[in-house]
Amino acid sequence: MDLAVKLLAVILLVGTCAFGQTVPASRPVFVMDGKSFVPWGFNYDRDFKLRLIEDYWETEWPTVEQDFREMKQLGANIVRVHLQFGRFMDGPEKINEKSLARLAALVKLAEETGLYLDLTGLGCYRKTDVPAWYDQLPEQQRWDQQARFWETIASRCAKSPAIFCYDLINEPVVPVQKVDTWLDPHELAGFSYVQFIVKDLRGRKREDVARAWVHQMCAAIRKRDPNRLITIGMLPFPGAGGGSGFDPRDMASELDFFSVHIYPASGKLDESLNLLADFASHGKPVVVEEIFPLAASAVELEQFIRDARARGHASGWIGFYWGQTPDELRQSNEIIDRFMLSWLDLFQKLGPELTGTRQGAATSPHKL
Repeated sequence: MDLAVKLLAVILLVGTCAFGQTVPASRPVFVMDGKSFVPWGFNYDRDFKLRLIEDYWETEWPTVEQDFREMKQLGANIVRVHLQFGRFMDGPEKINEKSLARLAALVKLAEETGLYLDLTGLGCYRKTDVPAWYDQLPEQQRWDQQARFWETIASRCAKSPAIFCYDLINEPVVPVQKVDTWLDPHELAGFSYVQFIVKDLRGRKREDVARAWVHQMCAAIRKRDPNRLITIGMLPFPGAGGGSGFDPRDMASELDFFSVHIYPASGKLDESLNLLADFASHGKPVVVEEIFPLAASAVELEQFIRDARARGHASGWIGFYWGQTPDELRQSNEIIDRFMLSWLDLFQKLGPELTGTRQGAATSPHKL
């Protein structure tokens, strides 16, 4: 059987999965290599020193190797890696081969550790790292360079069994009003996580712009990797006229599953559950691609995850890991470290139940 077919079969809302197992209508699942798969892992978006992976993966590669093994030991089966556009594109149509070689090493590491990768691209998280030439491109030329980025990444990763999906971009927005910059001015810990797809609608409908952009990116990937899963890291604004312009109703025909970023608030778990229900109502599996006890306690977060699972609203969850183990975090009095420790303790507690595996259980390396 073709590798992509074996690894990337997606069972949607109704029907029979591999080997005759019936999938309940309310419980869409992923199937990887003939087995039911629940994405359960970490965003490896930065380290505890606030460095992006490209800042240290060349000079401190053993740190990356150690972090991957630690994530595996904690019970993860997937790691979301964020790739910065400026580290892979040195100019229009000019690829940075050094970064591609390091990405290949990362993919090999995932294969060896038995972890899947959620490759999120087009990052411009640190404004000072955004190439001036890229920032000055007009809309269509910018889209063309973004498509070039994805075609290149897909070409290098297509043969690896460790790639779970390509995430086109983190938290994109089609602005209602004209803007002057490609990045949202609001930063978090010095990082710009939200990007505008266009600066000016020029009379177009937001949903048409979003769909056209996604279609071009998907087409670029499909040229090199025709069967891999594709998604987008979406802000939690579903429904008609949604705040981001990327409405799941309009994206269902383009994406293989929805990835939504949700940080439930204390005392408002039902609001987050209803939000998930809206995403799940459009006929595609939903993965909560970012979640963390930031605005709610770990106890409440556990209840949210359990309720979302019981109602069939979500088929996977991805939190955060920044390179410090629970034992290391227990030595710290920093508030953020305490939040992280509460998350990692919860992650280890729920992992076996959600994934059907033992924490840190040995798994065979991915094989072609």
